[in-house]
Formats: sequence, C-alpha cells, structure tokens
Amino acid sequence: MVESKPKTQKIVKPPQKLPKRPTPARLANIALHHLDRYASSAENLRRVLERRLFKAARHYEDLDLAEAKGWIDAIITRYIDSGLLNDRAYAETRARSLLSRGGSTHKIRMKLLEKGLETDAIDQALDSLTSEHADPELAAAITLARRRRLGPYADPDKRADAHDKHLATLARAGFSYDLARRVIEADSVDELEDLLCP
Repeated sequence: MVESKPKTQKIVKPPQKLPKRPTPARLANIALHHLDRYASSAENLRRVLERRLFKAARHYEDLDLAEAKGWIDAIITRYIDSGLLNDRAYAETRARSLLSRGGSTHKIRMKLLEKGLETDAIDQALDSLTSEHADPELAAAITLARRRRLGPYADPDKRADAHDKHLATLARAGFSYDLARRVIEADSVDELEDLLCP
C-alpha cells in the first residue's frame, strides 16, 4: 500500500493595507505616538517620519515629497521649541543607560552617532558620565565583566582556560587591551569593586 502525501495548503497572504495619505496633522500624530513610546533624538524622529512618508509615496504618486519634508521640518522645529525634543538630554540619558549595561565610551559614541546626534551633544553626554563615576570606562568594563561572568566573576576552575576568551569579549565591546587585562586579571571581585571606590 502506497502512503499518500498530505496535501499542503497554499498560504494566502492578506492584502497589504494601503497607508493613509500623509498630511501635516497625520505626521504630527505619528511623531507624538513615537515619542510617547520611545525616547528619540530630533534626527532619529526625522528618519522615522521620512520612512513613513516614503512608504506612502509609493502609493500616492501625486504626493509632493518636497512639501511633505517641509511638514516634517516644521514638526521637528515645533517639538524642539516646545521642549518635547531635546538632543542633549536624550544623549545624556542614553549614554547613562548604555554605561550602566557595560557599554564602553567608544561604543556609546557610535550608538549616539547612529541616532543622528551632533558631536557636541555626544561629547557633553560623555563628559557628564564622569559626574557619576571617576572613571566611567573602568566602571563599564567591570559592569560588563560582572554581567558576562568574566575574569574574577567566572568559575575559578575554568578561569585560566578562558583568559584569552574573556579578553576578547572586552575588546569586542570596545575596551582597550590594558583596561581589559586590568579587569580580567584582577585577583578577586573585591579588588575590582575597590577600584570603583578609591
């Protein structure tokens, strides 16, 4: 007796929903909804709105993109003037958050650049980190070592074998070789914690 193969059902995709025609009010609502859910820089919000605009432009050929970009500029300007968008405060908050998760200052700088922040705002945000930690780079490296169980936080029986792997983990995270060695080769957790509170 020959077994029959089960019939496969053809998957039918639902028709794509046509995006609504962009208007200044609709773009402002999209911006407010985005800001309600996420912290954002002015440039990042501009990119979000432009993506929505370009997506809609594929369906509305008569849409004047130059005029619509003017709407976006007006929205961004209005939100900056009202204080709803503040790149400097966003940069400081984001930098503090990334540092608390073990991000190196190099990686923090790259993440903030990706969000379209200007170098002045980034520099001020990185400078503000020193108000919380005497050496933010060391604090971040220790935080990452603690989170990833590297160096003195690792299992003592496996620590020697994983030395190079632990160094590589910190190097990939953007920390210098000297700092990575200092953290990985610390004798104990207490020694590392003492480095944070001189």
